[in-house]
Amino acid sequence: MAITRWNYRNPWQELDTLSDRLQAAFGTQFPTSADGGSWSPSVNIEETPEALYMTAELPGVRQEDVELEVENNILTLRGEKNDTRREDADRYHIWERRSGSFQRSFTLPRTVVADEISAEYADGVLHVTLPKAPEAKSRRIEIGRAVETDQG
Repeated sequence: MAITRWNYRNPWQELDTLSDRLQAAFGTQFPTSADGGSWSPSVNIEETPEALYMTAELPGVRQEDVELEVENNILTLRGEKNDTRREDADRYHIWERRSGSFQRSFTLPRTVVADEISAEYADGVLHVTLPKAPEAKSRRIEIGRAVETDQG
């Protein structure tokens, strides 16, 4: 028996491998995490003293199919990526591109000014700027010298 290392970064890979083995044994296609349906875009969130910046990768998704909304201090990104399979193709050998609806929600910290959130979309990448309130921004406080008093 061989000892294999478990891939902790992608636990679903084991299911995909099992699906491949079952497909080879029985000659039938089993659904995997790469099949259509619901999927989740990759998101990065960075912080500076002035704002939070979210970048979401949405390859193949049209801008009009993306929706961004804030409600009750929750930022929700949702949309849909249409399947691009050609109807005239006899069969597909490999189809790993995901399609279908997606939704991601993020609880905003109290420091974000929801009314000033802005977003831009270009080349399949959504850039969202979440500005911080002025009172939430860090500032340096000057420490003064204590005045000595004569207590006698």
